[in-house]
Amino acid sequence: MRRPPVRRAIRWVALLVATVALTAVAAGAWVYAQAQESTVDDLDFANPLAIPPLLEPDIDADGRKTFDLTLQSGETDFLPGAQTATWGANDTYLGPTLRARRGDDVRIRVANDLAEPTTLHWHGMALPGAMDGGPHQMIDPGEIWQPHWLIDQPAATLWYHPHPHGRTADHVYRGIAGMFIIDEHDTDELALPSDYGVDDIPVIVQDKQFDGDGQLSTAEGPASLVGVLGDDILVNGTHNPHLDVADQRVRLRLLNASNARVYDFGFDDDRRFALIGSDSGLLDEPVDSTRVQLAPGERAEIIVELHPGERTTLRSYPPDLGMGFPLERTNGGHDTFDVLQLRAADQLRDAPPLPGTLASVERHRPDEAATTRTFELEGFSRINGREMDMARIDQTIPRGAVEIWEITNASNTYHNFHVHLVHFQILDIDGDPPPPELAGWKDTVFLAPGQTVRIISRFDTEPDPDAPFMYHCHILDHEDAGMMGQYTIAPPTDNNAPTDR
Repeated sequence: MRRPPVRRAIRWVALLVATVALTAVAAGAWVYAQAQESTVDDLDFANPLAIPPLLEPDIDADGRKTFDLTLQSGETDFLPGAQTATWGANDTYLGPTLRARRGDDVRIRVANDLAEPTTLHWHGMALPGAMDGGPHQMIDPGEIWQPHWLIDQPAATLWYHPHPHGRTADHVYRGIAGMFIIDEHDTDELALPSDYGVDDIPVIVQDKQFDGDGQLSTAEGPASLVGVLGDDILVNGTHNPHLDVADQRVRLRLLNASNARVYDFGFDDDRRFALIGSDSGLLDEPVDSTRVQLAPGERAEIIVELHPGERTTLRSYPPDLGMGFPLERTNGGHDTFDVLQLRAADQLRDAPPLPGTLASVERHRPDEAATTRTFELEGFSRINGREMDMARIDQTIPRGAVEIWEITNASNTYHNFHVHLVHFQILDIDGDPPPPELAGWKDTVFLAPGQTVRIISRFDTEPDPDAPFMYHCHILDHEDAGMMGQYTIAPPTDNNAPTDR
């Protein structure tokens, strides 16, 4: 069983106690940091990158697509000479990639063959609350859950993972996760790499910590404020991976599926790449870049160009966490990891040039907003002074409303903020417009200590007071500790006051 960190017991009893606790943490972090060096892997990239299989659906006479997923336990070979106990979907670790089109009627049969209850959440999907897979849609051992919905959102790289209240960090860390790719008819002619597993590659990045027997360890560093930060990187469940590339351009769908670690992706030779998509869809146009930073739950699609016979390594450079020394170092801010080596063939298939326009992102205007709501992320477990209560609805939003949410990180550690159901746009970060890579559709946003981000979105789904949606920190230990709230969609005549269920 995963034990909650000791810090979860330290609540906001009094300001003095909190101040003393943070001072002690900082002092301990300073001592711990002196003994730490930035992590740099010395890999030989001996293992071919595993590509999660595409899950083929059953299609009935009416065109409905049914996908079958079985959540199961098993053992997986990560390190030489060790069999690691893991969880997965249709496999011992991770799960298959689901792929569907806008307009598809999808149904998913999720069978729980685990020994404990769990859920399966469709991260980034716009769908009814009862189908969301949050903590209210628990699947008991031996039971089958069958959500269904009509896909009505732009092409995007989404993902799925467990979301049981208080147990999400443990269930995700054990290995249940997978991609859900949405295609869209009007993007088929964009001439983007789209041959799955050939020039269109899922890259699911996770950090893990192994004990002396090769088992997953949840031991935390003495100055970690975010939970487990592992020093071994898995990509699609592969340790020490390489990818053989036969095309001039390759599309990498980057997913940070880690519990807590933030990555700043780039290449070891600082080559430029085209960033074409963020969490919930394609950008207006490609963004020329050498770095893209992703917090847990965030995604990015990049296209990198290769030359015959060369090798280049995707690397995570030290991310900007905004925490300052020593906490920046002890929470992953000084770490560098080699992630994946790309090995180009001696002859490469030609690829057409990238289009100058990718999508037409509808912009919400601030003057459309019916209201502005404020959210303060406090400590490790509170939003607006309250911890998660499954019986309490924190926000009620009229259907169809456009709203601005102002989110402030009022703690001394980094957080990120994920909203179920909606895709939002970032209006500003500490009053400044977002950079181009953050100007598209998002569902998760990073916040450094003291930072304020304003987002805007339209909330439009069928009202269902019995099936709330979540908003929460996607640092999974923080989420489990209570940094989560609930909202429902109501008819436009309902008020917006918090209620108790």
